[in-house]
Amino acid sequence: MDFKASFIQELHRQQHIDFTASALALFKYQAQENSLYKKYLTYLNINIEQVTSLRQIPFLPIEFFKSNTVTTGTFDPEITFYSSGTTQTERSRHLVSHVDWYTYNTKLLFEQFYGSLQEYVVLALLPSYLEQGGSSLVKMVEYFIKETRQEEEGFYLHDHQGLLKAVHTAKGKGKKVLLIGVSYALLDWADELQGQEDFNNVIVMETGGMKGRRKEMVREELHAYLKRGFGVDTIHSEYGMTELLSQAYSQGNGIFSTGYTMHVLLRDLNDPLSIDPELRSGGINIIDLANVDSCAFIETKDIGRMRADGGFEVLGRFDNSDIRGCNLLVS
Repeated sequence: MDFKASFIQELHRQQHIDFTASALALFKYQAQENSLYKKYLTYLNINIEQVTSLRQIPFLPIEFFKSNTVTTGTFDPEITFYSSGTTQTERSRHLVSHVDWYTYNTKLLFEQFYGSLQEYVVLALLPSYLEQGGSSLVKMVEYFIKETRQEEEGFYLHDHQGLLKAVHTAKGKGKKVLLIGVSYALLDWADELQGQEDFNNVIVMETGGMKGRRKEMVREELHAYLKRGFGVDTIHSEYGMTELLSQAYSQGNGIFSTGYTMHVLLRDLNDPLSIDPELRSGGINIIDLANVDSCAFIETKDIGRMRADGGFEVLGRFDNSDIRGCNLLVS
């Protein structure tokens, strides 16, 4: 069995893996088999054998997914994910050899935080993602809907009345409801609801992103507005992106936790190659063990803050970076 197959099998077999050992093994594999990453490491004059800790691993700038094909080894992709974007921006591409690997991983991560999907009815307000196509988020939610075996329609573009009916129907069956939506679409519906409907037992989860449809808000303002509109005490959040195959989740207050395949480190804002575990805020670097087909070590354009309990917050984005799904202004 080759490295990739055995590595994925190991991730499937046990969620309590030795993350550091797995990440270092994957680094050495991708340093040899990912031609772009290998060239990047050569440019940085990195001796692969001398990399013995996570903080020594160089992270690939996320922009490379726009201008290059980022793959480990050679394969015919079963699916290609594209980032959301505008006519002024080039969309990132993420080639995946087997879509089942992605969807299965998303299910494991969601259930790690929220329990079995079969307890839920999943309803989605993701109009811009549906309209553009190629969204990894839409593929994830589509899979979640299939796994619930729900009778209710899952995706709603602008049919708020139909969506409200689905919420009431699901609650009448004693089901939990996961309402997941892009921020501007949730705000549009919150404007109509004005806290007049019963959203008890509904998880309202925002994925970020105004997509130029509404003014940008800091997280506290966004969540306060949504809580009033939906009449709930907590707004949940999902943190993910096209270039990653894993997600982090916040169950309130914008504090994210990572699952077994994902780890966050912070880099110095003025020195992208400097990773310091003592940093409390800085640029977000992500290790995503699910990125076996591409690159598991991504330097994002997000700015974050680490918490003592291991969670992290997303504070905003670097200047002059594209507006993306997780865009929030620095508070």
